[in-house]
Amino acid sequence: MKDIGVIGAGAAGLIAAGRAAERGHRVFIFEKNKMAGRKIRITGKGRCNLTNDCDLNTLISNIPGNGKFLYSSFNLFSNKKVMEFFERMGLPIKVERGNRVFPESDNAKDVVDVLVEYTRQHKVNFCFQNKVEEILVKDGYVTGVRLSDGKEKKLDAVIVATGGISYPGTGSTGDGHRMVQKLGHTITPLKPSLVPLLVKENWVKELQGLSLRNTAIKLLDRKGKTIYTDFGEMMFTHFGVTGPVILSASRHILKYNYKDVFLSIDLKPALSEEKLDNRIQRDFNKFSRKQFKNSLNELLPNLMIPVIVRLSGISPDKPVNQITKTERRNLVYLLKNLTCEITGSRSFEEAIVTAGGVCVKEIEPKTMESRIIKGLYFAGEVMDVDAYTGGFNLTIAFSTGFTAGNSV
Repeated sequence: MKDIGVIGAGAAGLIAAGRAAERGHRVFIFEKNKMAGRKIRITGKGRCNLTNDCDLNTLISNIPGNGKFLYSSFNLFSNKKVMEFFERMGLPIKVERGNRVFPESDNAKDVVDVLVEYTRQHKVNFCFQNKVEEILVKDGYVTGVRLSDGKEKKLDAVIVATGGISYPGTGSTGDGHRMVQKLGHTITPLKPSLVPLLVKENWVKELQGLSLRNTAIKLLDRKGKTIYTDFGEMMFTHFGVTGPVILSASRHILKYNYKDVFLSIDLKPALSEEKLDNRIQRDFNKFSRKQFKNSLNELLPNLMIPVIVRLSGISPDKPVNQITKTERRNLVYLLKNLTCEITGSRSFEEAIVTAGGVCVKEIEPKTMESRIIKGLYFAGEVMDVDAYTGGFNLTIAFSTGFTAGNSV
């Protein structure tokens, strides 16, 4: 039996601790918060999208941040095994659109309760409100940790599961990165990912609070080349845009530093330009005696009408029966290509995950052990691994956490 320390009681830390204890080790979880799983509790708007029911290739393709590094851990503890684990622990699950997996209860707390119960069953020792300040190393081997109160705890191995720096209010403040950097590990630059985006145009502010469902978007570079496309829900805010398709889109423009990119929104993706033109002609015939500004009520949300009228270049007071064919065609193009310029992203406080972290070249993928320090292991978002929305990031946490706990 060895004494194992796990730093962080999030998704990766809890399952790592449970697995290490299940294998017969004496395990201590050091958590600076008063409770376990604070970030889990707010994921998926409190519902917790705990994994994705897809095949391995789809899983890897949804992890742009070093997905191939995870092949070994997924072979040991895949998304399918994540599902089996929660069902075996008595948590009924369900699969929704996009193969997203949720607890049937739609309550993220139930996911935390299962993970805590798993650790309790195997007698893991919880040390809440205990912040680790330093990982102690001698002659290239982990010897223990030093806590914020100055006390030292002798350990045979340490698993770092401190998360990234997104949602710092949950405790993810980069502690793990600072500790292991002192030990010689490389930290690749940290950037917010799956994050709301800022836009240049002021008209967006007028649409604050407006949600668009069943909307198609495109991201374009300065040359007009399409970077990314998606379909789903988005929302306008006082600073720009957010919502599921926007959060996913943000990861695709990370390498652009969220600049020099344009968002094109198709407000009527179910209609071709020709069919939309026919639809508008019917509306114009129906409201032929009305002014243009009063003719779009059946086509667009009320909040959007003044913006579209202004961007169309057609006089708001112009009678509908006087609108030219060219003006109508320009309106069609605008509705299919409502475009704004991306100028940046919101901060880490609003990012779902952190891109960047401990360089994976310095980690053994089959065990999650450091290639620099013996007895030092990593799990979850502290590493330079990140994925799109859809349950993929929690899958990474569970898989790498289990692998570390299984190997330590």
